[in-house]
Amino acid sequence: MAPIKFSIEKEIPEKLGRAGILETPHGVIHTPAFVSVGTKATVKALTPEQIKETGAEVVLANTYHLYLEPGDERVKKFGGLQKFMNWSGPTMTDSGGFQVFSLGAAYGKELSKVVSITDPSALISERSLDSETPRLAKIGADGVSFRSHIDGSLHYITPEKSIEIQHNLGADIIFAFDECTSPTEDYRYQEEALERTHRWAKRSLEHHQKLSANSFQLQALFGIVQGGREESLRKRSAEFIGSLDFDGFGIGGSFAKEDMETAVKWVNEILPKGKPRHLLGIGEPEDLFMGVENGVDLFDCVAPTRNGRGGTLYTSRGKINVRNAEYREDTGPLDPECGCSVCSPRHGGANYSRAYLCHLYRAHEMLGGTLGSIHNLYFIINLVKKMRQAILNGNFEEFKKEFLEKYRN
Repeated sequence: MAPIKFSIEKEIPEKLGRAGILETPHGVIHTPAFVSVGTKATVKALTPEQIKETGAEVVLANTYHLYLEPGDERVKKFGGLQKFMNWSGPTMTDSGGFQVFSLGAAYGKELSKVVSITDPSALISERSLDSETPRLAKIGADGVSFRSHIDGSLHYITPEKSIEIQHNLGADIIFAFDECTSPTEDYRYQEEALERTHRWAKRSLEHHQKLSANSFQLQALFGIVQGGREESLRKRSAEFIGSLDFDGFGIGGSFAKEDMETAVKWVNEILPKGKPRHLLGIGEPEDLFMGVENGVDLFDCVAPTRNGRGGTLYTSRGKINVRNAEYREDTGPLDPECGCSVCSPRHGGANYSRAYLCHLYRAHEMLGGTLGSIHNLYFIINLVKKMRQAILNGNFEEFKKEFLEKYRN
């Protein structure tokens, strides 16, 4: 029995985008869909009931963090991720590969897996940067050794270990262990890291198949395409990962902001059409439109809730920082066009004014982060739902143009 079933309902004419249905052991995901990020088996500041009210169909948790605390074996003892966090819907876990990047080459430096090549500082290879900050992770041929950011204890993660942890966590969809590199890396290192990711992908798949043969638990495994900004490497990776018996695919960082669209298109023109594709760590509205029209089915990103906790909130007219003094006397709703419980209560009128939200953030009240996270998550999840409906209605391009013109105003 296959762990997931994916079917395509309708495609965008002359584009790679499509609307589909992804069936998992714990429910259906209507694609394209935005995946809510619950790093430590919790979407920060929100209850599972509040997550569901935003329209979320699936939650992604972090393998690295749950391995360290509370421990994957403890999660297994409690019946797996769904029961542990009281979330009845589909779940995903990442491989821990991004933590290799954030604890290794990027540790202590203001580096991201997405940079702008128009920023001169972004063009400097991270290997040439000041190395005084000790790295917490070190990459070897067989895996990654790292020290816990919690207590400094030493750990070693291999592809096999990552798969074992994810089997213990019990998510519906898991990912092969990979190495995420910065887009600032040179071609030589990108190629070296890519070959390592490919070896780890085969080992992840083989170990997953071995464990699955002796288990009643149904889990889909996605392979991850890497290759940075390099067209030849991205295409090579898509060919290799696409040839393996994965249930779906992840498209991993790193990207340059200016050419992320072409990189995604290179990959999705090659990956098997009949399997789902997940763009890892991308969640800004403009990037979501780009991904959907280029064949991405799933997205995840911490940006909506991270921004929500800090007071940067999405609206149909663009992002605002509701902490700013200009909102202290603003009695209007955050976004009159939004249907979330923060903006549009059931009995009419604004539920929470911009002035009240401004007060909560400026007073450092926890409720501010909760309300901001509810709104942002609702906004992004339902934006992607609207994209899906636009594909089904045959007016995706019109919807994209109308939304972005207003959003960028």
